[in-house]
Amino acid sequence: MTEEQQVRTELTDRVLTVTLDRPDKLNAFTLPMLQQMIAAFDRADADDEVRAVVVTGAGRAFCAGADLSSGGSTFDYESRAEGFSPEIDAQRDGGGMVALRIFESTKPVIGAINGAAVGVGATMTLPMDVRLASTATRYGFVFARRGIVPEAASSWFLPRLVGISKAVEWAMTGRIFDASEALAGGLVRSVHEPADLLPAAYALAREIADNTAPVSVALARQMMWRGLGADHPMEAHRVDSRAMIERGRSADAMEGVSSFLEKRVAVFPDRVSDGLGGFHPWWPDRPFTPLPDREQS
Repeated sequence: MTEEQQVRTELTDRVLTVTLDRPDKLNAFTLPMLQQMIAAFDRADADDEVRAVVVTGAGRAFCAGADLSSGGSTFDYESRAEGFSPEIDAQRDGGGMVALRIFESTKPVIGAINGAAVGVGATMTLPMDVRLASTATRYGFVFARRGIVPEAASSWFLPRLVGISKAVEWAMTGRIFDASEALAGGLVRSVHEPADLLPAAYALAREIADNTAPVSVALARQMMWRGLGADHPMEAHRVDSRAMIERGRSADAMEGVSSFLEKRVAVFPDRVSDGLGGFHPWWPDRPFTPLPDREQS
């Protein structure tokens, strides 16, 4: 790993572990980390050997938020535009780019939140499918205490995960809260002793990798996430119907039923790289366009 490498990846038994790796800085979020996280998810989607992704942090933190070493100008994107690519300079929130890339993933994503998850360290976890926390985990949507606002598309994700009242409370107070409150609020699925956190995350990842059809998992993930924005269940019915027709005639469906009747482990042949079907994606592309300034009256 080079000195500039801030995200480490390791593929073992079809589970890709993505580790934020700046332990001496509590894995504080930087531009290289942003770019390397996106690259890690690009790798996961491109590799049919990857059946699930586990995201965690090195050391005692998950991610303590943005790297504040630039001082008061940390969040002044225009003053820090040098070194930024055209896609992420003064126009785009970097945390949002990571969150949207996780949202687009064709592989299930499990967060093993091992310590402090503050600011972008909290919001980047929201599009992960399942979040498990350590008893050492501390969450904080601290933006109002830094004079900024919730980012990483968290104003969309967080209310959908925990409800509007809890989401607004956490955002308005900006307070730090522990794993038990995160569990009670529905932000995390379970809380574990530190030594048990990764084994629990891997057990869930293995349950997916060992027992399910990867194309079915990829489609189900997107059907549910995309369906959150639908205005009527008919939209889900339309997608479900097309997906059932295509998957129902697939080799995976034949294997799934045959293996069940023969009381053996299924070996699903279809792959995400070329098996998502002619209707995928069924949603329109959403390119980023910055909000315009309102005209002064």
